[in-house]
Amino acid sequence: MQIRTIANSTPPARDASAVSSAPSSESRRISDDVAQARHTAMSALTNDRFRVMLEQITDPSASGALITMRGDNVVDFKSAQSSYADNSE
Repeated sequence: MQIRTIANSTPPARDASAVSSAPSSESRRISDDVAQARHTAMSALTNDRFRVMLEQITDPSASGALITMRGDNVVDFKSAQSSYADNSE
């Protein structure tokens, strides 16, 4: 068995005017957005209040309570405020 290379052994020269070495404003914006998202994610991972909130909403009993909530029980603002005041004492 014999293998022959048909392609050029040297890559073709690139046109320097077609490729710019400086990043475009769009790529800079995307890079900045990624850096900001990474910073926000790292901040959330180290934030104790966020961790506690996440534990609360992922608790199975909290999920059950959310499932049983229904939208057909309309409560006026004063009743809700009164209920909230009673429960916070």
